Amino acid sequence: MEGMAAETDPADGWLALQDMAARHAGYFTTRQVLRTGCETWIRDGLRDGAVVRAGVGLLRLAEWPDGPLDEYAMWAAWFDGAAAVSHHSAAELHGLGRLRPRFVHLSARVGRFPLSPRLVVLRRSFARKDVESAGAFLVTTPVRTVLDLADAGIGQAALDEVVADAVAIHRCARAEIRAAGAELPPSTAARLHRALMRS
Repeated sequence: MEGMAAETDPADGWLALQDMAARHAGYFTTRQVLRTGCETWIRDGLRDGAVVRAGVGLLRLAEWPDGPLDEYAMWAAWFDGAAAVSHHSAAELHGLGRLRPRFVHLSARVGRFPLSPRLVVLRRSFARKDVESAGAFLVTTPVRTVLDLADAGIGQAALDEVVADAVAIHRCARAEIRAAGAELPPSTAARLHRALMRS
């Protein structure tokens, strides 16, 4: 009838949810299920094993194979892609230093922070130039990671190693780090300068 809204095809919602999950290695949230109107599909999927629970408010399509970076992809899904792996975790992904993080470090612009003992989340904005795609999630660029670690106050020896690795494996050029460091507070910039002199 004229003036009445057309009903949405439930299959369209299911396709949209699958597309969201595909961006994050098969992970999706209960919020996304509600947004796409797929509650019935997911209840059926949980019963028949096509969908598995990954945590509170987190689900995964069972067809996705496990991978070594799943934890990062899962948290990217939680934040609808509006977060980036950063700081110690980003350094580990880039092969910078030997920080051996015990937590997953994320920077997020928006969103509800999950309660997880394995997660450290900093609420902050980041420019598009400061992040790069790692497939199922975003990660801060090597230069942004170096600046974040310098600003986070890691020990000078650890910072020296991170900077030396960044230069040695050609993840950053000295000049690039030096130029980017100009935005840091003077004491932090001085620490970064010392690390560059030793690399």
